[in-house]
This record gives sequence, C-alpha cells and structure tokens, in this order.
Amino acid sequence: MKAKFITVEGLEGSGKSSVIGFIQKLLKKEGFSVGVFREPGSTSVGEKIRRILLDNKNKKLSAHTELLLYLAARTQLIEEKLIGAFSQYDFVICDRFFDSTLIYQGFALGLGKIVESSVKMFSLGIMPDFTIYLDVVPKEGLARIKKKDRIEERSLSFHEKLRKGYLELARKNPARIKVVNAQKPLNQIFGKIESLLRRKLKV
Repeated sequence: MKAKFITVEGLEGSGKSSVIGFIQKLLKKEGFSVGVFREPGSTSVGEKIRRILLDNKNKKLSAHTELLLYLAARTQLIEEKLIGAFSQYDFVICDRFFDSTLIYQGFALGLGKIVESSVKMFSLGIMPDFTIYLDVVPKEGLARIKKKDRIEERSLSFHEKLRKGYLELARKNPARIKVVNAQKPLNQIFGKIESLLRRKLKV
C-alpha cells in the first residue's frame, strides 16, 4: 500500500463531512493526492445497500441482516475501489470503516463476538493507519439533524451506548484512534485535527 489510510468516525451529527472536507483540502494544499470514500457507499452496489439501511420504512430489518448488509457494502468498496486507490493516491480518507460496525452492531446492538470475527474476516486485511473519532454528546448531535434516517431515529439510549463504545475503543487503541471534541467551534476542531495529522502522519 502506497497510501496512508485515514478513517473518520463519529456519532450522528458530529460533523464528519465537514472534517473530511477540511482534511482533504489540507492534504491537497500540501501537495498530496487524496481519494475520498464513504461507508456504506461509494460503489453502485454500496449505494443501493445504503438506501436499504437508512430507509425509515425498513423498521423490521434485523440486527443480523443489518450487520450482513454493512459487511457486504464494505467488501464491495474494498475490492472495487479501495485496493486500487491505495496504489493511486498518497492518502485515502473514508467516512466510517470497520470501527462503526464494531460499535453500532457489535456493541450497541449487542452482537458482540459475531461482529468481531466477521469484521476481521470481511475487512480483507485492510487496517486504517489513523482514525479520528469525533465525540459529541448524543442529544446535541441529534439536535443538529433536521431529517433523521433509520439509524438516527433510534432511541437516545442507543446513541449514548454508541458514545460509550467509541470512547472505550479509543482507550484500547490509543496509537490509532484519536478523540476530538466535536462540540467546540469549528476552527478549534480543525486546528486540533491539523495538529494530530502533522504529528501522526508528518503532513
């Protein structure tokens, strides 16, 4: 792999899109080539799966089916786009990756060991070099969203569990996952992220 692989994780309404846009702009300003992708999505199959997963009408989607759909979208992204992107770009950024599955389906939905083993299997050996977790109080993050999708509509306790899971995951992986307070003003968030990138990835 030529490219450094950066993933951005966060609760709903944490501002991942804004942060990814900032990182992309910063890296390009420094003269690096950058590829940006999202999960689930960024492929024809992945985008169709995304619509199923986020559609509010799909209330009866089971936790196991949800897990399988996320894994399917990820393997499609890896094989169709990411493997090629790693040799094409200096940096590859992905809006969510396997940490989301570990926390959303494994921790918050309680699928545990099934998720851990399946994530390991279906990430096809791909591991982020660096992960930014955007931390926000769930109630505040959800308040930023005007029209909520199927996942965003879940109970506040579910989203609070997500936060607990992410913070624990970051505690266990301090070298890879860095926690950024996403409730601060945008310029402070960007400043913190720039500092982390320069220190971690020598940008």
